Amino acid sequence: MTAMRADAVRNRKLVLRAAAQAFAAEGLEVPLGRVAQRAGVGAGTVYRHFPSKTILVEAVFAQHLDDLVSAADRWAARATPGDALLGFLFEVIEKCARGKYLCDALVADRSWPHATFAAAARRFGEALDRLLHSAKRAGTIDAKLHIEDLNALIAGGATLCSAHPSRAGGTRLIWQLLNSLRRPGVTKGAELRDDERPDSCAECGSPLRVKNTGRPARYCSPACRQRARRRRIMR
Repeated sequence: MTAMRADAVRNRKLVLRAAAQAFAAEGLEVPLGRVAQRAGVGAGTVYRHFPSKTILVEAVFAQHLDDLVSAADRWAARATPGDALLGFLFEVIEKCARGKYLCDALVADRSWPHATFAAAARRFGEALDRLLHSAKRAGTIDAKLHIEDLNALIAGGATLCSAHPSRAGGTRLIWQLLNSLRRPGVTKGAELRDDERPDSCAECGSPLRVKNTGRPARYCSPACRQRARRRRIMR
């Protein structure tokens, strides 16, 4: 009995992951049979966990938001309040830009949110609000900011990233927007420069792995390190 429960949990995770990949690649109209093929399970397994397409889509949305809540907790634990908020906003914007079908579906379908998604959306809002209030208490973020401002920034930032022809250019603009959230009058040195982004590659802006020892990494890969070196030589 225990083994069956473990298998059921594993299969549900496989289906959710496969559905998220299928929706991102083919849109929300992808048939459930193709989701089952991606997950490596039978169609019956998909229907057993998600009796309808709507329920599956909602579950994918909810999982997406719960993953972001976990990311908010990680940022709060490893960075100062101001950097935690800005770093988290950057991560959310980047993920929304890659999974823009989520934002599009939520805006277009007025029947949302359903109960499961509504609960996940509430958890996300609470996590974002905690980061915002911590940054305000620390005096590093404009006190006039509200949660609605941040939600609008996320939606607009995701659109900007998707529309910009250059990933590096889009990343640079997003960081300029995020730096504008700093409290007026904060020392200039406190602003995030391109080479001081919290936990982001100085070349392409991708998230960096946090190391507990040694010098903090500046680049996400040898390729980015080499590109930065060539640019310095050419100056």
